[in-house]
Amino acid sequence: MDVNAKAAEIEKAGPVNESPRANMRFVVTISLVAAFGGLLFGYDTAVIAGAIGYLQTKFQLSAAMTGWAASSAIWGCIFGVLCTGYVSDAIGRKKVLVLTAIIFAVSAVGSAIPVDLTQFVIARFINGIAVGAASMLSPLYIAEIAPAKYRGILVTLYQLAIVIGINLIYFINMKIASMGNEAWNVELGWRYMLGSEVVPAIIFFGLLFFVPESPRWLASKNRIDEALKILKKLNGDIQARIVLQDILTTLHEEKGTVRELFSKGLRAALIVGVVLALFSQITGINAIIYYAPEILKSIGMGQDAALVQTVIIGTTNTIFTFVAIAFIDKIGRRSLLLWGVSGMVICLAAIGLLFYLQVGNNTWLMVFIIGYIASFASSLGPIPWVIISEIFPTKTRGVAMSLATVVLWIGVALITQWTPVMMEQLGGAYTFWIFMVNAVILLVFSYRMIPETKGKTLEEIEQIWKKKG
Repeated sequence: MDVNAKAAEIEKAGPVNESPRANMRFVVTISLVAAFGGLLFGYDTAVIAGAIGYLQTKFQLSAAMTGWAASSAIWGCIFGVLCTGYVSDAIGRKKVLVLTAIIFAVSAVGSAIPVDLTQFVIARFINGIAVGAASMLSPLYIAEIAPAKYRGILVTLYQLAIVIGINLIYFINMKIASMGNEAWNVELGWRYMLGSEVVPAIIFFGLLFFVPESPRWLASKNRIDEALKILKKLNGDIQARIVLQDILTTLHEEKGTVRELFSKGLRAALIVGVVLALFSQITGINAIIYYAPEILKSIGMGQDAALVQTVIIGTTNTIFTFVAIAFIDKIGRRSLLLWGVSGMVICLAAIGLLFYLQVGNNTWLMVFIIGYIASFASSLGPIPWVIISEIFPTKTRGVAMSLATVVLWIGVALITQWTPVMMEQLGGAYTFWIFMVNAVILLVFSYRMIPETKGKTLEEIEQIWKKKG
């Protein structure tokens, strides 16, 4: 295919802005819009942290049923991810993101008005479908539009949006809970918490009309003129032609099937994606994100104090995500991951020890919980999203990310379902030591298996795996 001829045709349609600054403004703007899906991810999943105690009282839930109420959205996420890869490969990234915004809004209303647990679980499951779709498509979309030099930072914006969403809903939960007494919160407070999800969903829906379709997806559908036009806005005229030629060459070589992911060349990439996805969750982050108030109440804090401490945890998560943004494209994905997971291992060991010794001073427990959150947010929080969005071939990236992301959500579901049971039957010490062992396994795996991908194009990264094969 003559890419230069295609470019010449498009030049006739109008001038192209060659300013690098203008290009970056465009890239950052659409990346921020796509990352808004991450804000909804964090907001809609973490809302349960403030509501779950009141739901437990309202519907008289056992530990297992409390886990079921909290994890119902997560099981929806798994279903959403399973469908989204195929659908986004068929009709486009942007159209599916618009659909998820609609589902976010509708399910938020359903979650706020149930009269029994079954209705609540159904509404949250539907909400989870949208969360799962966004969790795969938002970083995938950013990775496909981002210049290689800035891809790590731009995909990390997605993780930043997640933690901002978590922190925002922690604060909103605290404010709503302060509007009434315990009885009011059991009857109405949790409904306001869940219903508040409508607002960011509507904002996301509106913003999506200002972003283009993924140029790599357009190229995969042989819509070359459209792809090149968008690539020029993202990269400038000269670099756009180079990137498009790389995309077309890669697409021509690929078979575009799931079976190819299990081939000798890409099997290592699949293993890395799946392990990172799973262990980013079973090292305990969502035990704290979703159950922080209940965990803190178990060591003697009151409800109000526990909600305040949860806001501090969310703020730490946000601040240290900026650390990842600052360093991910400087020191690289691999080094940042090794340092961060090492910090998580130390903090999880200490948290388990404090529970085991039944130390009455809550300050030290909060110190190590915050240390754990800081270590996670600066490494294992954003890096799996970056790596998973980078390592798969263009034509099968949607399906491949579905596979890795569904494993991630299975990990989330297991932790969300079983944390109340583990805390009740094993106690805090052994619960957090189990998370520590998982973190040690991930640390060894990362050291031995994960290559550095900073500064490389998506097509260059694909060649790394083929050479390793």
